[in-house]
Amino acid sequence: MENISYTFTGIELRERTDEVISSLTTIWERSVRASHDFLKEEDISALMPFVQEGLKQIRILIIAIEKDQYIGFMGIQDQKIEMLFLSPAYFGQGLGRQFIELAIHTYKAHYVDVNEQNTQALHFYEHLGFEAFQRDETDEQGNPFPILRMKLKESR
Repeated sequence: MENISYTFTGIELRERTDEVISSLTTIWERSVRASHDFLKEEDISALMPFVQEGLKQIRILIIAIEKDQYIGFMGIQDQKIEMLFLSPAYFGQGLGRQFIELAIHTYKAHYVDVNEQNTQALHFYEHLGFEAFQRDETDEQGNPFPILRMKLKESR
């Protein structure tokens, strides 16, 4: 097992200050730039307000912290992982897996949506036991980015 030097903490709605939202939005932007090469600059700019609003309103928001710095976050609502983003320096280090294990075992999350064009994320979720059960041609904003709706396999 990896030598882990980060902690997870839940952030209540009242604790989601402008500073917290700004820090998490920066993680989102860096993560998206490193993993969503199908998005154009204008796509990222257009999505940012939706991300910020989601961060303010999502019921369960978990943040990973290392040395007093936010390094990743996950949002869960109604047994669904709605958002999971890591600082790119933490890609492939086991942090994402730990977020997913926390989501499954503590919050009973069994669903996630993934951009079909984000093959890295798709393979990550498949590796952790999720399988696609539905494909939508567009994302929630109606953009032409197909979404795969995934659920945790029953045998897990």
